[in-house]
Amino acid sequence: MKRVVKGAEPRAFADWKAKANEDWQPSYGTLQNPEKRALHEALLAEQEGVCCYCGRAISLADSHVEHFRPQETYEELALEYDNLHASCIRETEPGAPLHCGHAKGSDLDQAKSVSPLDLDCERRFMYSAQDGAVFPVDKNDESAVYMVGLLKLDVTFLRDRRAEALKSVFDNQFVSSATDDELIKLAEAYRRPDADGHLTGFGHVLSRYAEQLLAP
Repeated sequence: MKRVVKGAEPRAFADWKAKANEDWQPSYGTLQNPEKRALHEALLAEQEGVCCYCGRAISLADSHVEHFRPQETYEELALEYDNLHASCIRETEPGAPLHCGHAKGSDLDQAKSVSPLDLDCERRFMYSAQDGAVFPVDKNDESAVYMVGLLKLDVTFLRDRRAEALKSVFDNQFVSSATDDELIKLAEAYRRPDADGHLTGFGHVLSRYAEQLLAP
């Protein structure tokens, strides 16, 4: 899971909500452009261009506004900016594997959940460079196990792309010769955005793998 650091909600979105009166109350269902686009763009910008769950690179064209706590269950949070993120997959297609926000849907056991806002959310998961698999650092971490299953983070589609990203950086020659200092710098580098404010797709996975190699 990718950690998200929330910023301020976009002015257009805040101003639209502030129009509430006795005759009209804002709801997510009535949110339209340009305010909805402004919201979506703000979420993408603060996430530095990657999905809040799997961490792959996303844009306006291939992502959607995601409610971490489902609006069907938590109606009072439907317009709360801290509950809103950008998740991959804009439109679902018949037969296509679902993962991340569209896999979660309206199901969420709050007591078991791990939020992208949690300070330690990334470090509760680890990865295999061999096949891109994701699994909890602590096999007894029921919440981490739950989120992998709920978000379908281990579907073949994501595993293959994580494996490709990992193998492109951590080949056998590098792993056998890398120093601790090199691994630390690598982990830090993949958590920094480029000049355009974009993170590398699956960059947090690359950072975590470097940290795994550092573990005693």
